[in-house]
Amino acid sequence: MPQVKMEDIVLHLDEQFKSALIDTMKTYAPYATYDPDSLYKHFAKRVYYHCRTWEPVPEEAVKV
Repeated sequence: MPQVKMEDIVLHLDEQFKSALIDTMKTYAPYATYDPDSLYKHFAKRVYYHCRTWEPVPEEAVKV
């Protein structure tokens, strides 16, 4: 099974992930106040905590 390096994925897609996280916060916590950069940094740390350095993914999720 192929593997992806989670830190590289998060760093590569940081703007897209941050936008998705902000959109989610607007939907689920519309009155919350937060710094978007701090929120994303915390999110990224939690991803690293919950995932292995190299995370297995199905072959159909990878295109080379």
